[in-house]
Amino acid sequence: MKIAFCSSEIFPFAKTGGLADVAGALPFALAKQGLSVKVFMPFYKNIKPQKILGDYGITKIGKVEFYFIRNDGYFFRDGLYGGSSGDYPDNLERFSFYSKQVFNLLRKIKFSPDIIHVNDWQASLASIYLKTIYRNDPVVAKTKAVITIHNLAYQGLFDKAKYPAIGIGEEYFNMHCLEYYGKINLLKGGIVFSDFINTVSPTYAKQIQTSDYGCGLEGVLRERRENLCGILNAIDYDVWNPETDKLIFKKYCAGNPEAKLVNKQMFQKQLGLTVDKDVLMLGMVSRLAEQKGVDILCEALDYILRKHQVVILGLGDQKYIDILKKKAKKFKKSLSLHLCFDEKIAHNIYAACDAFLMPSRFEPCGLSQMISFRYGTVPVVNNTGGLTDTVVDYAADGGGFLLSDYSSDALLSEIDRASDVLENKKEKAALLKKIMKYNFSWDAAAKQYIHMYARITKKLKN
Repeated sequence: MKIAFCSSEIFPFAKTGGLADVAGALPFALAKQGLSVKVFMPFYKNIKPQKILGDYGITKIGKVEFYFIRNDGYFFRDGLYGGSSGDYPDNLERFSFYSKQVFNLLRKIKFSPDIIHVNDWQASLASIYLKTIYRNDPVVAKTKAVITIHNLAYQGLFDKAKYPAIGIGEEYFNMHCLEYYGKINLLKGGIVFSDFINTVSPTYAKQIQTSDYGCGLEGVLRERRENLCGILNAIDYDVWNPETDKLIFKKYCAGNPEAKLVNKQMFQKQLGLTVDKDVLMLGMVSRLAEQKGVDILCEALDYILRKHQVVILGLGDQKYIDILKKKAKKFKKSLSLHLCFDEKIAHNIYAACDAFLMPSRFEPCGLSQMISFRYGTVPVVNNTGGLTDTVVDYAADGGGFLLSDYSSDALLSEIDRASDVLENKKEKAALLKKIMKYNFSWDAAAKQYIHMYARITKKLKN
């Protein structure tokens, strides 16, 4: 089976969040199962392909070929989607160009995919174009479209005045296709025009069909519910593995978690925190936004920091950045704040901390809780979306701590509960040994994607 995989960001070439991690791992997992996979993404600043051929670059890693679509006016910028002043005003034009060029490249390389697999709103137009302006193109005449929704909150909304930039007929600007309260909605179009829709966890696939989590598209998703499923994301254990991780202070394994303490104390020293192996050290690697539970964390921080240490890495809303800066100034020896994205700091947070904070208001899947398990760092999470699908509470013989409701009080309660367990050396040792053996590899997820592809292309009866 042949797959054209379209994503606006892919690790290690370009990354703003979990989409890049998924897009950087799933193609390899599919290729490992015998599929022919070619990946298409914009040619951003700082990407260095193995070779450049005119308006695109090529890199081959293992069995997977990556094609970078070039337009320096659109993509040779410091940010992927925007800068300090907000989203780029020409994002519709940028990603319309990218999506059309996918089809031109398919022609050029003579690749007729069984599936075009698009990810989020930035690549949604590839699904739309497949069923409109390219529907009679022999290269993709038999191709089916799949869209993966990584976060329904981001939909690609644009003013109607920009509609001509898309390059399809006005007849598609209606409530059944791309129109959304008088605006263009690219994600809605991707949902409508794709043959199948999947989200990144089974629970989130159910939640987005409700008004609480549907972000205004719950009706569209309910209409497509027979062609909607959730496939749980996974993590790349070649990247996230404390036994081989070159970015942490000392490698360790499930059989020797004591070495984790070395990482903790060396990280404390590096960050200027009080060096104390017994203090509870909490980590967070996240976008600093309400969706990620930063609002309830900020409410609880003073209490937390009087007893424990917290290390936070991420960028986000100025409102929360300002609050966290004040807290960091007040609690210099117990709060370490890093307003950036730094791969080395991220790895060391997972390796050094005792517990990982993920009190998200909603979470399509989440990868951090899976990574924290692998590093023997106990997750404290809200009971929603993919967190529900991956974290079983300690009281039910699981490996994490789930909030009873979305509140700062519930967060404090679970942190205290985690602290009590981790203070008991015998309980802590047993817990770490258990969670470090959990397996969230891409092999199982890839097989589910292949099953989905096969259903769509009628190569499997189900």
